[in-house]
Amino acid sequence: MKKEGTVAKWDDARGFGFIRSPASAADVFFHVRDFHGGSAGSPRQGLAVTFEEINVGGKGPRGMAVRPAGGAANHPVRRRHRHARVEAAPSGSGALGALPLMLIYAVVILWAVWTRTLPWWVLVALPALNMMTFYAYWQDKYAAETGRWRIKEDTLHLFSLAGGWPGAWFAQQILRHKSRKAEFRAAYWATVTLNFGAIGGWLWWATRVS
Repeated sequence: MKKEGTVAKWDDARGFGFIRSPASAADVFFHVRDFHGGSAGSPRQGLAVTFEEINVGGKGPRGMAVRPAGGAANHPVRRRHRHARVEAAPSGSGALGALPLMLIYAVVILWAVWTRTLPWWVLVALPALNMMTFYAYWQDKYAAETGRWRIKEDTLHLFSLAGGWPGAWFAQQILRHKSRKAEFRAAYWATVTLNFGAIGGWLWWATRVS
């Protein structure tokens, strides 16, 4: 089925890039040999295209028969500006709120362990989980840059929901990965809220029972 999207990233030196489409769950990889640009020349970031999406060997979606959408080749600057508005969120957004939340989170966890409301091994499991979360983000960014199999966004959100959201935040800021996609950021903060709610609910229940 033919889909429409915008070239979100293009590496001219390596000859591959990614298409972002509202009809696809993840960015779609495509190679220069799959692009039929005609007078439009080489692919470029912000170019509106049509493509056929396939999935091969669990490596994520791939675009075939990629072509410039009608009229896009004649207005590359206008299309780039339109794309920029979608990606308007700065990579450091949420920085002022995240660090105080991490401090509160650490104090609550330490208090819960001190009062034996939570087991001692939580102090080992949470740092390990956050390191795993950071590594997952790094692995996904590396895969995006090399055209390899990507980690699903749902998996990254599950890491955050389980308590790895501080590691996810640091990965977004340090690696500059998943830090400008508004939909992903909104889902990320939802996992932070849910994790806080789950911890608070558990502590409230545990203190009442004891």
